[in-house]
Amino acid sequence: MALLTAIYNFLWGDLFRIPLPGGSSLGVSLLVLILLPAGVYFTLRTRFLPFRLFPEMVRITMESNKKPGAEGLSGVQALIVSTACRVGMGNLVGVVAAISAGGAGAVFWMWLVALLGSSTAFIEATLAQLYKEKDPLYGGWRGGPAYYLHALFAKGKRRSVLAVLFAVSGLVCWCGISQVIGNSISSSFENAFNIPPLWSTVALVAVAAVIVLRRNATVKVLDVVVPLMAACYFFITLVIILLNVQQLPAVFGRIFSEAFGLRQAVSGGLGAVIMNGAKRGLFSNEAGSGSAPCAAAAAHVSHPAKAGLMQALGVFIDTLLICSCTAMVMLLTPASLTQGLEGMDLLQAAMGHHLGAFGVVFIAVVLWLFSFSTFLGILFYARSNVAYLFGDSWRSQTAYKLLALVMLFVGGLAAYQFVWDLGDVGIGLMTIFNMIALLPLAPKALASLRDYEQNEMKKK
Repeated sequence: MALLTAIYNFLWGDLFRIPLPGGSSLGVSLLVLILLPAGVYFTLRTRFLPFRLFPEMVRITMESNKKPGAEGLSGVQALIVSTACRVGMGNLVGVVAAISAGGAGAVFWMWLVALLGSSTAFIEATLAQLYKEKDPLYGGWRGGPAYYLHALFAKGKRRSVLAVLFAVSGLVCWCGISQVIGNSISSSFENAFNIPPLWSTVALVAVAAVIVLRRNATVKVLDVVVPLMAACYFFITLVIILLNVQQLPAVFGRIFSEAFGLRQAVSGGLGAVIMNGAKRGLFSNEAGSGSAPCAAAAAHVSHPAKAGLMQALGVFIDTLLICSCTAMVMLLTPASLTQGLEGMDLLQAAMGHHLGAFGVVFIAVVLWLFSFSTFLGILFYARSNVAYLFGDSWRSQTAYKLLALVMLFVGGLAAYQFVWDLGDVGIGLMTIFNMIALLPLAPKALASLRDYEQNEMKKK
C-alpha cells in the first residue's frame, strides 16, 4: 500500500510549483509535464493539424471508409469504440469537479489542452495503424502501444520489457476503472430511483456478461449505444442552452475573464484555474495514454493517417462537445442552488434546476449509458494487450473478461480507495510507457501524414 501511494504521488502529485501573481503557485505533476509539452510539439510538427485538417476529419468520418467484405472494424467503428471510453464519467462528474475547484476559467484551459491533445491522438493512432497485425481470434486487426513498443525495442526477442509493462499497466488500469464504473452506476440509481445497489449491480453485471462473453457483440452494441447516448445528451443540453441563451454572453465572459483574470491572480486562485482545466482536458480525452490506439489499430482504412485523423476528431467530440455541454449546464445554474454540493449531487441539482425531476432521472440514465459503454470499450482495448502477454488464447481472453466482471460487481457494492488508486497508477504508467515510443516513432506518423496530404487528399 505504501508503494502504491508513493507511485501515485510521483505520477499525480506536484513535482514542483511555479510562483504566480497574487501569492498563488502553479503545481506541475509529472504527467502534465509530459503530456502538455508533447501536445505542443506534435501540434507544431503536424503544422497545426487540429485547425488545418478539421474539415478533413469530419469528411472522412462521414464517408463510407470500409470496403465490402473487408476484415476488421471500419474507421468510424474504431472511433465509436474509443469515444465510448473517452465519453465517460469524467465528462460529467470530472467537469463538475474542475469547475468547482477552478471556476469557470477552467473550461478555457480544458479547451486549449484538447486542441493540443488532438495532435497527440493523431500520432499515436497512426502509429497503431502502421504497426498493427492480424488478429486470428476475433478476426480483422489488432495493435496499440504494446505492438509499436515491441517493434521499437524487442530487437528480435519474443517480448519487449516496455511493451509488457504497458500491457500489464493497461490491464490493471481497466480493472480499476471497472470497479469505479460499478460504484458510480449503483450510487446514481440509488439516488435517482431508490434501487438498492445489489439489485442494480446484479442487473448491470448480467447484461454486461451477455455482451462481453460473446465473440464480437461488443462493437455491435457500441455502434448503437454511443451515437444514441451522445446525441441525447447533446440535444438535452442544447435545449437548456437555448432556453438560457440570453445568459450565454455573460457565461463566455466569465470563462475568458477567469481564465486570465486579475481577480483570480490577486486572490491566489489562478494556479487552481489553470491546472484544474488542464488536468480535466488531459485525462478526459485520453490523448497520449495509449488507450485509443488499441481501437485505432483494429480499423480497416485505406490509409493509416485516416485512422489518426478520426481519433483526433474523437478528442474534439469528447472535450469540445460533451465536456462543454456539462460545463454550460453548470455555469447556467445559479451558484446559490449548488453551494455546498459536489460531484454527482451537484450535477443532479443543476439538471433539476433546468428540467425539474426529469433532469435528475435523465442524468442517472446518462451516467449509466456513459459508464456502461466505457466498460464495454475498455474490454475491447484489453483484447490486444491480453493477446500480447498470453498469446492467441481464448482461455486468457475469457479469464480477463471474468475478472473485469468481478471488479464491476465488487464496485457496485462498495468503493475501495485502493482499487481507485490502482486504476490511476495504471493509466499514469501507460502514459509514460506510451510516450517513450511516441517521440522516436513520431517521424513515421508525420511521414504518413505528408503522404496522405500529397497523394490521398489531392484525389478528392
